[in-house]
Amino acid sequence: MRLRGPLAVLLLALAPAAAAADLAATRARIDAILAEPRFAAAGWGIEVRSLDSGRTVYEHQPDRLLVPASTAKLYTAALALATFGADYRIPTVLFATAPPARDGELHGDLVLVGYGDPALGADAAASWADTLAIALRKAGVTRVHGDLIADATRFAAPRYGSGWEAGDLQSWFGAPASALSVDENLVTVQVRPGAGVGDRALLRFEPPGSAPELVNRLVTVARGDGSDVGLFRAPGERTLHAFGTIAAGSAERSYRLALADPAAVAAAQLRAALTRQGVSVDGRVRSVYWPEVRAEHGADDAGRLRTIAQLRSPPLGDLVRRGLKVSQNLYMQNLFLLVGAAEADAARAANPDVADHTGTEQRAATAMRRYLSGIGIAPQQALVEDGAGLSRRNLTTASALTALLVHWGDGESGAPFRLALPQAGIDGSLAGRLRDTPAQGRVHAKTGAMSGVYALAGYLTSAAGERLAFTLLLNQYRPPEDGGAGRPSGELDRVVLALTALDERSAPAAAHEARPPAR
Repeated sequence: MRLRGPLAVLLLALAPAAAAADLAATRARIDAILAEPRFAAAGWGIEVRSLDSGRTVYEHQPDRLLVPASTAKLYTAALALATFGADYRIPTVLFATAPPARDGELHGDLVLVGYGDPALGADAAASWADTLAIALRKAGVTRVHGDLIADATRFAAPRYGSGWEAGDLQSWFGAPASALSVDENLVTVQVRPGAGVGDRALLRFEPPGSAPELVNRLVTVARGDGSDVGLFRAPGERTLHAFGTIAAGSAERSYRLALADPAAVAAAQLRAALTRQGVSVDGRVRSVYWPEVRAEHGADDAGRLRTIAQLRSPPLGDLVRRGLKVSQNLYMQNLFLLVGAAEADAARAANPDVADHTGTEQRAATAMRRYLSGIGIAPQQALVEDGAGLSRRNLTTASALTALLVHWGDGESGAPFRLALPQAGIDGSLAGRLRDTPAQGRVHAKTGAMSGVYALAGYLTSAAGERLAFTLLLNQYRPPEDGGAGRPSGELDRVVLALTALDERSAPAAAHEARPPAR
């Protein structure tokens, strides 16, 4: 007997995800998931296409504009790789405004210019600041009669992306973008009780030079009274307020917060390194950001600035990998702005006498639209305003994001993009998902999540060995309060498992073994 109608759909939905299914059964299984009552008020956008045959395996409202959350990083990665190539390295340069004198004195300023490297300081095994300080010392300088200026004006943009929410800006994932970034623009706050009840708690900050202005009203209370630690910095301000209580004898607590002024921290670290190398600086240490313009210290003023030393970032392909594997917002926002800065350079070169004050982020968004149009994605299909995916003003259709994945899905040139994706049950933001299922190791995809928004997009290999590019977007979804539905990301994983189980022997690439995306 062959079951038909709603009962058949229900049984397909309840069947073990690992069971192989043909195309019709796979589509019915996914339809049944999407039809569940808890998704009645939510919006889905799905498109799944075969890299082997080009056929559409499954779609559901593929042309509906939805918020992509961090899957928008896929657009940023593609744009940056297409613009610069995987081998490009971002410079950070130490300049001087005067030549060193024979007596070891420099009668001018030191200018540390950032060009957008988000990984400065990320290598704990090497001190970038000491490398620059040693170079200055080797140039014969022992004393600087001037200021140490940290120049972050390469990015003519606010330090926070368009559409970022104020509530995110203190958190580690809302770290500001800066042309001169350091230590991923984060500060770690270690909090422990004071010596006695009634004493202020003790706070220390890492890395060196990252301590903000502090108003400490966090009080030590008796053992057993409980701890309630509050840390707050208002958007746009540098003062950190510590308040609440911490119990005597309790263990030290650690918090990660966004830096308010990354360039200033970089300058402080460089000054400390100069001191270690026997170089004194008489003047002030200060940071400069857009919209302040310092023509006398501009990085392009070759007539005044003399290069002391230069550092280079890891290859851009490595930066993309870090940005996608663990969904690192700073890396991807900096790469987005890097494209905008390159656009500004091209505009100035084409029209040197025309003043153009278009912002770096706006230029990057324009470059994104042009790039996507060039690969067949219309502006109405993907609206990308920031590089990290933190903005709720970002919108994409599932069909557009899948088209991007198809574009990068084959060939050697696409390998840096594909290999940067988290692997299900193995690493990155998918390390804890789909583990010990048939999808483990067969799915390479970018996650995305913010309140009410859940997304997953990438590549998978079906049970038949067919390579699929897929996009799953779920918006306006609030899980049932009883918790019976599990984690929202699990809803997407159910669809992925259904696709992984697809086993059509007529598929162009029939095979039993899992295959990663083509390299």
